[in-house]
Order: sequence, then structure tokens, then C-alpha cells
Amino acid sequence: MRAFATLCGMLLVIGLGYWAYHQTILTQQAERRVERIQADIGAQRQRLSILRAEWAYLNRPDRLRELGYINFDRLGLLPLAPEQFGRATQIPYPQPPAVLVSDDLIIGSVALSEERIP
Repeated sequence: MRAFATLCGMLLVIGLGYWAYHQTILTQQAERRVERIQADIGAQRQRLSILRAEWAYLNRPDRLRELGYINFDRLGLLPLAPEQFGRATQIPYPQPPAVLVSDDLIIGSVALSEERIP
């Protein structure tokens, strides 16, 4: 009986050692993946900052104005006139949905009816 308990203990220690080693390997792999992802994030942030700088450079008002003058006829642009601008009050906003109050309460497209108790 004592040999059986010793054998079970040794197998348990070997099994736990294998499990701990396996968990260590999985942890190292996860750490490598995280480092790779962090490096990718850093590279993408750097690329994004470069693209934002390029966008700001290409959208300079003086450059766009010059491109507009150069390509005016080819693009079929119209000269700017004060009549082309409007006010925000001239925008036709949609009307809000009607709300009817009666025995059946209608809010938008949802109808709620109240049961009356005599």
C-alpha cells in the first residue's frame, strides 16, 4: 500500500510539473504575441501620424485655391458668388412625427392602449 501511495505521489508530481511547464510555454507564446501586436500598433500609429501630416499638407487652402485656378475650365467649375451661400434657417428640416392623444395613445408608430376599469 505504501508503494502504491508513493507511485501515485510521483505520478502526481510529474503531472503537475508537466502542467506547469505547459502553462509556462503558453504564457511565453502569449507574451510574444502581445509584443508583436504592440509593435504593430506602434507602426500603425506612426503611419497614421505621417498620413495626417500628408493630409494637412495636401489640404492647404493656398494649394487647393491654386489647383482650382489651374483646373477651373477642365473641371467645369463656376465662379463663387454671394448668391450661392445661404443661411441655416433656409435648410428644410423634416417635421417631427405627430403625437395624437386620445383613448389610444399614439407616439410615432407605436400605439399604446390603456385598459379602462369600470
